[in-house]
Amino acid sequence: MEALKAQDPAHIGAYTLLARLGAGGMGQVYLGRSPGGRLVALKVIRDEIVDRPEALARFRREVETVRAVRSAYTANLIDASLEAAPYWLATEYVAGPTLSLSVEGRGPLPAETCRGVLAALAEGLAAVHAQGVTHRDLKPQNVILAGQGPQLIDFGIARGVGQTALTEAGYAPGTPGYIAPETLVRNDAGPAADVFALGATLAYAATGRPPFGTGDPSGVHYRAVHEPIDVGGVEPELAALINQCVAKDPAERPTPGQVVERCGVRSALVEDTHYASLLTLAEAVPRGPGPGAAGATPLGQAAPLGVHDLPTRAPGPAHPGYTPTQVVTGTAARRRGRSWLIAVATGLAIGVGTAAVMLALPDGKEGGSAKGGQEETGAARPAATSSTPTDPAGGGGEADAPMYVESQRLVRDMWLGDTQQCNLPAEERNEYLQYGIVPADGGESYSSGPVKISVRLKYADPEPGERYYLSVAMKPPYFVDPETGEALHNAAQGNVSLGFTSRPIDMYEVYKKPDSNGTITLTYPDDFDEYVQGKKYQDAVPVATTPGDWTVLFLHVRENSEFASIACDGFKAE
Repeated sequence: MEALKAQDPAHIGAYTLLARLGAGGMGQVYLGRSPGGRLVALKVIRDEIVDRPEALARFRREVETVRAVRSAYTANLIDASLEAAPYWLATEYVAGPTLSLSVEGRGPLPAETCRGVLAALAEGLAAVHAQGVTHRDLKPQNVILAGQGPQLIDFGIARGVGQTALTEAGYAPGTPGYIAPETLVRNDAGPAADVFALGATLAYAATGRPPFGTGDPSGVHYRAVHEPIDVGGVEPELAALINQCVAKDPAERPTPGQVVERCGVRSALVEDTHYASLLTLAEAVPRGPGPGAAGATPLGQAAPLGVHDLPTRAPGPAHPGYTPTQVVTGTAARRRGRSWLIAVATGLAIGVGTAAVMLALPDGKEGGSAKGGQEETGAARPAATSSTPTDPAGGGGEADAPMYVESQRLVRDMWLGDTQQCNLPAEERNEYLQYGIVPADGGESYSSGPVKISVRLKYADPEPGERYYLSVAMKPPYFVDPETGEALHNAAQGNVSLGFTSRPIDMYEVYKKPDSNGTITLTYPDDFDEYVQGKKYQDAVPVATTPGDWTVLFLHVRENSEFASIACDGFKAE
């Protein structure tokens, strides 16, 4: 809870503002008091987005959702203003710390307390789902530990049955670490996705650690799709229940009712001494407006809320209140490194054949044919290796040269066989790039064996000492189980990992070799594998094991985890 600032209004509607509770992507949340003395949480939409129809539609839907979902486990709607700016909604104020703040302040919850919280939240989810609504952003910051039991808050991106998604193209609704795999890969956010978030939330409560680690959101998403949740040190039976809730296949997760049954609760949560001790973390409510509100705007008129005035810190001792929804954009998830990445069309003409592809140079210079017409050499071909890539020995370059490509990111580029092109433009242009993709046996079927990829930068004229590292990524149409090497058809409808990559090669160094024609030739799967967090994660799988539309990405690699696509193509494996 924070004091009001000078730009904050003194009143919203009939409510006197007392303090700031938090902020999110859509606006500011205040603690307010009704004329009769009732405390409310007031969510006010930001002035900067009131002219965006999709933002207003989302806010109106939130009001409708909160109005529909009335239960003992949610803060009920009291009032709203949807006719003119400032747009706002008021819900009853729930006194108590967030689950996030409780764990920060007192450490992980004991197993029995975790069971009580899990059962109560599952019962709350069952009540929400019974109204035909999914929450879609369940996380520790959106759980209030109240005297009457845990409360679910913030239905900012909730959705009812039959409602269409209002997130922009490429957005992942929710918070990294708590978004289900099916939501990440195909935007399926049904009731089972709420159960996944419930399991992830309880993993945090039981361990005090983010359920899928920290770092770049894309890396967290990757681990949520590919890797097990962190339940190290958790009581085995509770860990097993959490693992069931976060099963990668939504069909394998229990329903909220089944979760309640498996928790085996025999007493009221408010009788739990540890839970009762957490309630003391709740902050005292201010008696009147803070000093920042003196001389503020008149009744019912909100001063503009600048984005730089909104709190940006994560919830902590100084920011323990509400943490409204933060939507992670696809743009942020796709960004591979720093601001040098440019999402523009390449301007390169791409021709696709049944057994090969050719990229012609836009300046009219001679392009190399991928099917027999392009000069090739194996002289610069990198040997497949399983050694740790941090040792540059054998790399033929400097010690700081990229030795592998970090696969721990969401990559939504996909080649679509129906249109014979990729769904997204390249991020950088390289007018010298030529490549060929052909079955290694010379036939027309990509499923019969290895695939040969030839690459060169023709007519390049690098400066002395200039380097240009290039890697090729091969994306199967589905995620691949690292244990079995089999495609996970039931777990995902599309592959948003980077896939398997070749070792980065300095193409300018290759270009300078007199007998190479500047060409390298790679063989898939021999020269490809997958690295996660600097370690080899799995070997590349043969094409025949995963039929469908394969995506081939050509990457300009600056560092192990910083790269940009310069071309995208693909082929269909039967």
